[in-house]
Amino acid sequence: DNEIVSSLPLQMSLYFNVYFFPFWWLSTVVMLHLKYPVLSDYYKFILVTIMILGSLIEVIRLYLGYMGNLQEKVPELAGFWLLSLLLQLPIILFLLFNEGLKIQPLERAVHIVFALFLTFQVIAAFVTLKRMVNKLATHFHLNEFDQLEEHPVPDFYSLGKESS
Repeated sequence: DNEIVSSLPLQMSLYFNVYFFPFWWLSTVVMLHLKYPVLSDYYKFILVTIMILGSLIEVIRLYLGYMGNLQEKVPELAGFWLLSLLLQLPIILFLLFNEGLKIQPLERAVHIVFALFLTFQVIAAFVTLKRMVNKLATHFHLNEFDQLEEHPVPDFYSLGKESS
């Protein structure tokens, strides 16, 4: 009844991601600073916007992942999963594969590591979410069954026989 459904591999990945994120951020900002003069104006705007939004999203994403996994909260873990899959993964793939950004070797290396973290976390969070939802559904159905035993539903067929 007190089965733990939080994921240790997901939690370990989040833990290492928390320590990797500042290194990723610092190396990306330094590389952006170094190549900023040679970028076209629209890539300058895109990269600065991505850095601001990506940083904010990452902080929120990691917080939701920690709370959702450790406290076994489905809404938080679902938010983490959606932010990872729909926002962070496309952003990091854009940074990794768009050659117009004049990608440097350090950038490619940290983006690959970040993409691996994200890919693993998306898969692990999905599996963990599925287990959490199944546990909650089972718990809900068992509670309904217990309530039926406490307050049985009257049998209308037998009631009709007694009154005739």
